[in-house]
Amino acid sequence: LCRTEHMFFEGNRIDAFREMICSETLEEREAALEKILPEQQGDFEALYEALEGNPVTIRFLDPPLHEFVPTTEEDIKKLADTQGKTVEQIKAIIDSLHEFNPMMGHRGCRLAVTYPEIAKMQTRAVMEAAIEVKEETGIDIVPEIMIPLVGEKKELKFVKDIVVETAEKVKAEKNSDIQYHIGTMIEIPRAALTADEIAKDADFFCFGTNDLTQMTYGFSRDDAGKFLDAYYDAKIFENDPFAKLDQDGVGKLMEMAIKLGKPVRPELHVGICGEHGGDPSSVEFCHKIGLDYVSCSPFRVPIARLAAAQAAIANAGK
Repeated sequence: LCRTEHMFFEGNRIDAFREMICSETLEEREAALEKILPEQQGDFEALYEALEGNPVTIRFLDPPLHEFVPTTEEDIKKLADTQGKTVEQIKAIIDSLHEFNPMMGHRGCRLAVTYPEIAKMQTRAVMEAAIEVKEETGIDIVPEIMIPLVGEKKELKFVKDIVVETAEKVKAEKNSDIQYHIGTMIEIPRAALTADEIAKDADFFCFGTNDLTQMTYGFSRDDAGKFLDAYYDAKIFENDPFAKLDQDGVGKLMEMAIKLGKPVRPELHVGICGEHGGDPSSVEFCHKIGLDYVSCSPFRVPIARLAAAQAAIANAGK
C-alpha cells in the first residue's frame, strides 16, 4: 500500500505542491500540478518495478493541506517570489487554511471534490507509469487506486468518475488496454454503515483502522495519551485501542461493512491499513472475519506475517 502524501516531502515537489495550495485560480493550480506530475510518475514507475507484478494499492492524497504549507519566513518569501505574490498575501492564504480539527476537516476525498485537478494529476501519474513499466518490462500491472475518507456514496462516485475519465483518456492516448481497480478506505463509521451502497462503486475496501478507531471512540489518537493512563488504572481499558483492535466496537463495524458489501459485490477485495495490521490478535481477528490482507509499517511486517500464518493454521478446516 503506497500513501502518496509521503512522496511530496522531497526536493522540488514540496515547493510545487505549496504553489498548488496557495494558488488562487484553476490555471495556477494546474501549472503547479504539471510540475509534480513527472515526479509522481517517476515514483510510481520505481514502485511498480520494485514490486515486480505484485499488487500495488496507491492511496490518493489524504492529509490536511496545512501540513504542506511553509512555516519559516525564508520559505514563505521563496513561495511569494515564485508566485509573484507578496509575503502578506501568502501568509493570508496560509491563515485561511487553518482548521480547528484538521483530521476531520479538508482532507481525503474532500480534497478531490474541492480540487478535482489533484485527482486528475494523480490518476494520470498512476496510469502513465503503469503503462510505461508494462511496455518496458512485460510485467502485467493492474494498479489499484484507493480513494480515502469516503463517508457518502456520492463522494466516491464523484471522485471515481474523475479517475475513470482520466484513466480512460490516458489509455486512449497510449493505445493501451491496461486494467485498473478503484476502491475506497473505510475509515468513517458512516461508510461501514452504508457499505452496501458504497460497494456499488468500489472494487475493494481497505479499513483505515487508525481513523476508524478514533472516529468510533470519539477521541484523537494524537491527544488520547493525556488521559488513557487513567483508563488503564481504572480498568476501563485493558489495551491501547490504537495498538490492539477493538473487536467489540470497531471490529463490529468492520464485520458489518463486509456483510453489507459482499452481497452487492461478491468479488470485493477487503483488507486493513493501520498499525493494527502488525498486532497478532488483530491479525487473527481480521482473518476470522474474512479479510484478504493486512497492511502495516515495514518494521512490523515480520510480526504480521507470523500472525497471519498462525491464524491460517488455527482456522484450517473451519
